[in-house]
Amino acid sequence: MEVVTHFVNDTVEFYKWSLTIADKRVENWPMMSSPFPTLALSCLYLLFLWVGPRYMKDRQPYTFRRTLIIYNFGMVVLNFYIGKELLLGTTRAGYSYLCQPVNYSNDVNEVRIASALWFYYISKGVEYLDTVFFILRKKFNQVSFLHVYHHCTMFILWWIGVKWVPGGQAFLGASINAWVHVVMYTYYGLAAFGPFMHKYLWWKKYLTIFQMIQFLVTASHATQSLYTGCPFPNWMHWSLIGYTVSFLFLFANFYYHAYRCKPSQKGGKPIANGTSVVANGHSKVDEVEDTEKRQKKGRPKRE
Repeated sequence: MEVVTHFVNDTVEFYKWSLTIADKRVENWPMMSSPFPTLALSCLYLLFLWVGPRYMKDRQPYTFRRTLIIYNFGMVVLNFYIGKELLLGTTRAGYSYLCQPVNYSNDVNEVRIASALWFYYISKGVEYLDTVFFILRKKFNQVSFLHVYHHCTMFILWWIGVKWVPGGQAFLGASINAWVHVVMYTYYGLAAFGPFMHKYLWWKKYLTIFQMIQFLVTASHATQSLYTGCPFPNWMHWSLIGYTVSFLFLFANFYYHAYRCKPSQKGGKPIANGTSVVANGHSKVDEVEDTEKRQKKGRPKRE
């Protein structure tokens, strides 16, 4: 018990010390004064992962078609805004793509960059809705380890990023990811229109490749910065490298099972791999088959 007490006290003292080097510009921004709102939302997210499937077990799945269309294209707009603000802010501030320390001044462009990164952090909290829609639509096979790991960690880690390093080298990974999400949520939004759109969504495979490229670029960028001694916090560099490498392996595993493994056969038809289905739209083989079955049986859909 004494060991636990010392650990808690040391952790509290370390956190108090870390606040002395946090960015003073963001401390009064929404959600930034304390980590507890972010942690509380993340705990509610994990709780819903447990409660949600039990709640839906004996219920018919919702469709949320109109809701998904609005949500996905709303995320397109949000990520486009983030990408645009980071691009304009860093260009006007004369940012270097090789080495850029954090500038904690109240320069209009630096504040603009910090604000865009705050919106990026908020977007990761909004993305918890991806999982909520999965569970309420009974797409439990989509709530994989990769899915949960990605959603739960991004929101928490970017609170840390905005709290201590809302600028400098942190801009590149967020910029690339924002543009990737513009493409990704465009795909999901189109998929949400229904089966008639599926023939136009052949490029899902290349979206996954695009995602893997972003992790490789981000990890390489951080490694290069460490090698050249760029005056950006080393703990952020190492965290970014470890985090993006973990994603690279997980997405490579997803890509292999989704696109390289030969599909199993059942009744002469390919069985869709659970991880190869769209993330939150109405696309892919299994969902098309579900829709066709409901139509044949006359099962009502829930909106």
